[in-house]
Amino acid sequence: MTTIISADSHVVEAADFMERRVPANMKSRAPRFPEERIGENHQAHPGGRDPKARIEEMETDGLTAEVIYPSYPMRIYSMGPEDADLQAACFRAYNDWLVEYCSVAPDRLIGIGLVSTYDIESAIREMERCKANGLKGAMIWLCPPPELPFHSSHYEPFWAAAAQMGLPVNLHTSTGLGESGRRFPGRSYDREGIERYRPGNFSQLDISNNLFDIIFSGVLERHPRLKIVLVETDIGWIPFRLQKWDQAVAKHSENTTLPITRAPSEYFNRQVYATFINDWIGAKMLSVWGQDNCMWSNDFPHPASSWPNSREIIASTLGHLTPEVRDKVLRGNVAKLYNLSVPA
Repeated sequence: MTTIISADSHVVEAADFMERRVPANMKSRAPRFPEERIGENHQAHPGGRDPKARIEEMETDGLTAEVIYPSYPMRIYSMGPEDADLQAACFRAYNDWLVEYCSVAPDRLIGIGLVSTYDIESAIREMERCKANGLKGAMIWLCPPPELPFHSSHYEPFWAAAAQMGLPVNLHTSTGLGESGRRFPGRSYDREGIERYRPGNFSQLDISNNLFDIIFSGVLERHPRLKIVLVETDIGWIPFRLQKWDQAVAKHSENTTLPITRAPSEYFNRQVYATFINDWIGAKMLSVWGQDNCMWSNDFPHPASSWPNSREIIASTLGHLTPEVRDKVLRGNVAKLYNLSVPA
């Protein structure tokens, strides 16, 4: 089987991670994460914190490399503008630690930096710092606050800088504020009755609306070198949504004032990538759609992870694909996106 790279894996941060790392004048405001319970849920694997142990666990799962995202700091994207300075400080602290973590095996541990976008000038400086220190992408909120939608001019210098630097902009599920206010970090087991199951709808609704804003407001038209990555939102919904968007644009082509000159699907095909974990429907579609845009992930070490059976699951869910397509989904697309040197 081909070399395998997980396009979405995670580290797990200690309870006092931020308290120990933010500036002294912010320690009293620093968020505290769940207490350590080794062997449970996110903390089931020592590799979440120990990069040397992680390499061993990757070997067990048959993986060559992993793209690394946070676990608990994703909640920090829910901070409001009154805590913008704290959010930025927390992200700088995390990025410094992640650089150290990935330095153990820089060709195998591919770090994605966290960036606060309340202050765009500060965001660009942090993005520059991330790149200078070897991180391969910039993660921002998936759900911006209502007053700062992605179609606003607020982000324009950020998009331009990311495109110029060649850093993909990563939108991970369950990050930000969104139209319903401080939705995250709402968890299904904090809810009762049917509301326990409703969060399963949020991910696709949020990413669909925000990807719509990015495409239809002309962000990808104006910045053809910009790459957007949809992380942990799966892929089965995407071709249907693109089809409907293309149909809407074609239907109103004579009366539109949209700042785009292509069909929405063309922008997606050119500039947007998406990760999936165990999306059976999406995997079936890969034989006819998304071969150059979709990337498999194992979500290690979260409970949904396919570890240590990733190769068996891949054979079951992606076995119908040609070797060429399977190689793109498991290795080629992520290597191209982040400019990685990995064996074929």
